[in-house]
Amino acid sequence: MDKITLHDKTFRLSIPNSQIEAAIEAVAAKINQDFAGAEDIPVFLCVLNGAVMFTGEMMKRLSFPAQLVSVKMSSYVGTKSTGTVLNMMGLTGSVEGKRVIIFEDVVDTGNTIVALKELLMSKGASEVRICTMLFKPDVYKMEDKIDYVGMSIPNDFIVGFGLDYDELGRNLPDIYVLDK
Repeated sequence: MDKITLHDKTFRLSIPNSQIEAAIEAVAAKINQDFAGAEDIPVFLCVLNGAVMFTGEMMKRLSFPAQLVSVKMSSYVGTKSTGTVLNMMGLTGSVEGKRVIIFEDVVDTGNTIVALKELLMSKGASEVRICTMLFKPDVYKMEDKIDYVGMSIPNDFIVGFGLDYDELGRNLPDIYVLDK
């Protein structure tokens, strides 16, 4: 589909699923290389709800054992970031003494990812790496390095492949951008 309508907004196709899958393959290859031969069992942290599809696709491609934990955080209302990060649901498992790879759908301002990294370190994680499907470098102002990036994109409002507009659009296999 070239265009879709969710609630009161129209979106146009931006990134087809084939490009998303290729980006995921490349990121998975890098993580597999970095964790090859590791003796510890790291924790994959899925940031709900947006990163569910991305985390699932990554897990199918990663070739080492890992535990899966989830957390739910939010800083969006409608199409705008509030600038305030809310912890909607705490960690579903322990990260104490573990290396953690955060799987996030999109990193824009970095407020959520930095708050989450601080939370994980306070809970005793030995190391925290950040893996995002999509990265918006034009608005990212944090010092923390993003370890693994699927694709860099402009600072547009997007939906699909886990990303939503007021809880709709997460199930779309492609990514769509708000059609202005």
